[in-house]
Amino acid sequence: MQKVAASEADREPPAYPIASVDRALRVLLLIARTSILRLSEVSQALGVAPSTAHRLLAMLTYHGFVRQDQFLRAYVAGPAFGEIALRTIREPDMCALARPIMEGLAGVTNETVHLSVLEGRIVRYIDAVESTRALRVAARTGRTLPANCSAAGKALLAELPPGEVERTFATGPLEAATERSITDLAALQRVLDRVGRSGYAINLEESEEGVASMAISIRDPRGHAAAALSVGTPVARMEGERRHELVRHLRAAVDEIEASFRKRAGVTAKASNRSSVAWVEHSGKGQLKRRRGAR
Repeated sequence: MQKVAASEADREPPAYPIASVDRALRVLLLIARTSILRLSEVSQALGVAPSTAHRLLAMLTYHGFVRQDQFLRAYVAGPAFGEIALRTIREPDMCALARPIMEGLAGVTNETVHLSVLEGRIVRYIDAVESTRALRVAARTGRTLPANCSAAGKALLAELPPGEVERTFATGPLEAATERSITDLAALQRVLDRVGRSGYAINLEESEEGVASMAISIRDPRGHAAAALSVGTPVARMEGERRHELVRHLRAAVDEIEASFRKRAGVTAKASNRSSVAWVEHSGKGQLKRRRGAR
């Protein structure tokens, strides 16, 4: 295994290098190139003792940049590594890929459609197609809301690893946008568990009086939740059969976006990467169910 790539060797090093930072970054570059790293390989590549390599990997594991694969008995890229790598391309690519599908969804439902991303405790709306109806939900492009108060936020929070929701909201109390907003962490966790089982999130006047919405997370080709697609309606239009109809249309749109994302990334597998979610028919009505243990 080469210790330094040729492109790195061609660059001028900084005047005051920090050895520990340099080693940590080199580990990340190595795992980007090889996908799998063993402790002995890290030690050899960096020219350090195994104990030093172990401490570096332990710190990178702590921050989520790498994780130990028990089956491979090696280190692989962690969620933070993928998050940073995808952040540079995610939003422009996601908006470009999703826009025509969002327009189609808005057309078939005649409701406002939003594309959102999670940023810590908040959800940010990065694109929207507004309904043409006289009574409609206004586009929220550029706006932010507390994640616990929106369907998109709950759909994305439900995708976080165990314990991450608690850490996300550990800095202070849950914010409220209306009297119906969830402000208790235990209650939010119960809602997120239901989202995990049903495959979609609902917001009934939790972000704005008279407004309802439903959302499903969009997974990138690595299987990570990259954004959420939501349909917003006046609360009176989110009842009975209409809700099931909106779920079906929303699910189909998310599947189409994910397929476009995989095609863009060169993934040729026909099956969706949403391996933990299955479409089932229950009593003649469509439901989304997440297979046990998926969260």
